[in-house]
Amino acid sequence: MNEAENVLDWLQGWYSAQCNEEWEHEWGIKIDTLDNPGWSVRIDLEETDLEGHEFPRHDLKRGKDDWVMAWTSEMAFHTACGPGNLTEALILFRKWAVENTPNSTTLRFL
Repeated sequence: MNEAENVLDWLQGWYSAQCNEEWEHEWGIKIDTLDNPGWSVRIDLEETDLEGHEFPRHDLKRGKDDWVMAWTSEMAFHTACGPGNLTEALILFRKWAVENTPNSTTLRFL
């Protein structure tokens, strides 16, 4: 199985792991579309194991519709990407989250 095959399942598991009857009322994950076209994702990090960790800005442009940007700010992981790059953007978040979470062995298999 390649890393793209289960990134959405992993993200659902990560989200569920944050839900504690409080976090989900204030924070969450927002996936939206852009008009250029593309995707925008905001993943709140406040009150998670990733709070305070920085993701250095990542800008990759391969073509008009083939691009990914990612960064952390305002206690959130942000990514914007081309219309066919949503999986790639979510994989960036997963890789960073696993590398920066103390109990990352659990996160690897969610």
